[in-house]
Amino acid sequence: MKNRIAVYPGTFDPITNGHLDIIERGLKLFDGLIVAIAESHVKEPLFTVDERIKMVREAVKKYKNVKVESFDCLLIDYLHKKNANIILRGLRVISDFEYEFQMALTNRKLAPEIETTFMMTAEGYSYLSSRFIKEIARLGGRFDCFVPPHVAKMVKEKF
Repeated sequence: MKNRIAVYPGTFDPITNGHLDIIERGLKLFDGLIVAIAESHVKEPLFTVDERIKMVREAVKKYKNVKVESFDCLLIDYLHKKNANIILRGLRVISDFEYEFQMALTNRKLAPEIETTFMMTAEGYSYLSSRFIKEIARLGGRFDCFVPPHVAKMVKEKF
């Protein structure tokens, strides 16, 4: 039987407890997971790619079947390079669905052999986003309950 390796792409700027929930639950479905950090010049991330890689690797170090890498190409091209054929995406709220559905259908048109699997976030994280964490931190609010301790420290250092 072929190993089922999924790619969980995102900017992870920063990684949140919601992301970690998807990773942990995704590992129950797949033999391995690649957390693929998009360089994302469009979103103008707070953290560099290297900082995000460091942050995510620390957060997932307890999982032996998770790799953390970055990519700066079409996601489907990245999957082809990794011999993976499954994209794992998390859904929080209804507004996520429309965007994710469009992206999944576009990817299917470009690469029909690649499947997208959607996983609903745990209800306790449905409101959580990296953007909100950065905004709370920028305004001096308490956000450490939404991210691992090492991530909270790195975010605080940025502000």
